[in-house]
Amino acid sequence: MDEDTDIDTVASLLGDDCVRTILEATAAEALSAEQLAERCSVSGPTVYRRLETLREQDLVAEQTRAGEDGHHYKVYRATLDRAVVDLTDEGFEIRLTRRGRMADRFTEFVEDLR
Repeated sequence: MDEDTDIDTVASLLGDDCVRTILEATAAEALSAEQLAERCSVSGPTVYRRLETLREQDLVAEQTRAGEDGHHYKVYRATLDRAVVDLTDEGFEIRLTRRGRMADRFTEFVEDLR
């Protein structure tokens, strides 16, 4: 487990229906908070609170995109690839594997150049 990853926090997050929907949806494609609120059937502020916590735990990444109208907006993509929970003599341990897709890194690089 990462030093700054708390098993209680991660377990609580993964126990939340909205969080699971966010992670499942953003594993396939980057989505805006508005799109995620619609998929989760919750308010925008609720999605933003979940996204902030997921970002703090490095389970989603935020990217800025330019819309066709020239305005910029943020999209989110899951970085969590796998969570493994083990029961040991010392208690529970969690191991998180995060994605680092080459296409995502290239997109971030290009967007940073703008």
